[in-house]
Amino acid sequence: MKLYYTPGACSQAPHIAALELGLPLEAVKVDLAKHTLPDGSDFYKVNPKGYVPLLVLNDGTPISEASVILQYLADQKPGTLAPAFGSLARWKMMELLTFLATEVHKGFGPLWNPQTPAEVRAAAIDRLGTRFDLLAKMLAKQPYLTGDAFTIADAYLFVLLNWTKLHKVDLGRWPALTEYQARVAARPAVQATFKAEGLLK
Repeated sequence: MKLYYTPGACSQAPHIAALELGLPLEAVKVDLAKHTLPDGSDFYKVNPKGYVPLLVLNDGTPISEASVILQYLADQKPGTLAPAFGSLARWKMMELLTFLATEVHKGFGPLWNPQTPAEVRAAAIDRLGTRFDLLAKMLAKQPYLTGDAFTIADAYLFVLLNWTKLHKVDLGRWPALTEYQARVAARPAVQATFKAEGLLK
């Protein structure tokens, strides 16, 4: 399998998941500013959507969208990073992944644009804060989003929370989230992902 990624982007979540699962994976770095691959070719020719992550299976089938790729990878080793497909626990996992994708991930949207007016930026941070309130309540009671075990949802949330540093969003109001970040960051697969993406000094 090939995973097209950009360091620190949401593609980092499936990168972490693949290493957690011990799945063989060829990671291909994408320059999103130029939409080019390491050989200079056009990334749009690989993924017409123009963004990462993109997983290309060994038979050439492409799969996009982080929450879908995460589930595909987890199902390569059932019962490890996600509940069994069809179970109520899996539906709850899908609910959580969708919340992360639509309410947290997309909530950062205005913050990536340097032209975003200050008042729009402030409103976006306030909305993210309400989402962080919910997540902090969950993580104040347990080490990971669904309980004692690390899952694909944790890989996703961890990457999203790291974006707060880039956008100078203070997580001080949510100690449960900062403790969670440190806990996930210490995992060997996460450290290995940082190293593979060139993010360790």
